Amino acid sequence: MAGITSYGAYVPLYRINRMTIYQALGWLNPASLLPGEKSVANYDEDSLTMAVASAMDCLTGIEREKIDGLFFATTTTPYKERQNAGIIATALDLPPEIRTSDFTTSIKAGTGALISAYDAVTSGSANNVMVCAADCRLGKPGGFQEEIYGDGGAALLLGNSGVIASVEGTYSVSYDFVDNWRADTDRYNRSWEDRWIRDEGYGKFISEAISGLLKKYNLEPKDFAKVVYPCLYVRAHADIGKRLGFEPGQIQDHMFTAIGHTGTAYPLMILVAALEDAKPGDRILVASYGNGSDALCLQVTDEIEKVRDRRGIKGYLASKKDLGSYEKYTTFREILDIDTGGRGEEVATTQMSTLWRERRMILGLCGMKCKRCGTPQYPPQDICANPKCGAINEMEYYRFSDKKGHLFTYTGDVLAFSPSPPAIYGTVDFEGGGRWLFDLNDCDLDSLEVGMPVEMSFRRKYHDVSRGVHVYYWKATPVRA
Repeated sequence: MAGITSYGAYVPLYRINRMTIYQALGWLNPASLLPGEKSVANYDEDSLTMAVASAMDCLTGIEREKIDGLFFATTTTPYKERQNAGIIATALDLPPEIRTSDFTTSIKAGTGALISAYDAVTSGSANNVMVCAADCRLGKPGGFQEEIYGDGGAALLLGNSGVIASVEGTYSVSYDFVDNWRADTDRYNRSWEDRWIRDEGYGKFISEAISGLLKKYNLEPKDFAKVVYPCLYVRAHADIGKRLGFEPGQIQDHMFTAIGHTGTAYPLMILVAALEDAKPGDRILVASYGNGSDALCLQVTDEIEKVRDRRGIKGYLASKKDLGSYEKYTTFREILDIDTGGRGEEVATTQMSTLWRERRMILGLCGMKCKRCGTPQYPPQDICANPKCGAINEMEYYRFSDKKGHLFTYTGDVLAFSPSPPAIYGTVDFEGGGRWLFDLNDCDLDSLEVGMPVEMSFRRKYHDVSRGVHVYYWKATPVRA
């Protein structure tokens, strides 16, 4: 039996109320406004960092050495030529003997990666494949897409041992249907007529995939506890389920008014929300949308009770902060070009050869642990930092990224440039030993206290536009509830 063995999700801390956007643009007609808010990635977050965050949630209690595949689904890859899944695998400190692949250019790439991972497991070519999906899409300022696009990620682990939801069947349809698109030279997404997308796209393709699945496996709507599918039109979302014969209580909440449309991650994030409340024996039907649709039938097992110890959708939805400013949002997304000042100019450049040699230290946040006395230290060194030990060449790699810590000291720098000033740095004492200086984010200077708990978050250190380089490292953030 093959299927999902673990799940995780990530929703950025910040939200922006859609009314904040409308007020900034002078749109005050209540009849034409969308309700709710959407999630906003911080200035140092993108689809890759959110994929890492959701994978960290999914890996709770999982031995990383057993992962032998990682698939990354997104339409907003930081790199067009450099495998993004490989960066994620390195950041997670996964073994190099794994299969990695990027799935992209369609918002149904998340379910495409999920089905491919299932096929790999059932064929025996892999035992445990991680699927990460995340998107950070841009709509043109003042346009409909800016209102609807939210940021977020989801991760699912596929395997054949400890299965929490077995995959009972799949069905797919594929069409070259042009509704939203972005060419290589475009920064913002483009779209065709709204009613065309709603009626000819969402209204038909999701229905066709779900109906095809039901017919293929001789199932009926009443056989399912929940049905999961995305739709950026709130009323149309309910209508799709009603036309297919599902009762309102069977249709999983779309979360559109809470996070927006998160692209490739959207159906998987809704699925994670469904799994959080699922009971053994429940059937869940999940379908995606984008140039057609994929549909999967899942059967929840007794193992579901063993994976409740993670933040998931519920935890991240409950932990949020209003961004409060449309101008700040446009700054985060590099839409509004602000002056960095003389102190904001980047002087150093990343040497790719050094990044390769030190990849476990930089991307994986790995230090060393003394085999003789057990003292951990960062960065890696061949000599034990414990003065009572002093062992030489008796070290093994030790991962700090999944360790909690406490803030030993901190400072706010009003002179250094930051898209969200002031720049904040702090020294972190890790539980179990080890200490290092990190940038702090997702916090205000006034909210910090010496001794407060923090955790590590994979973030973009800087974006060197002139060289086309995204530089990633780890930052410390206050522990989210």
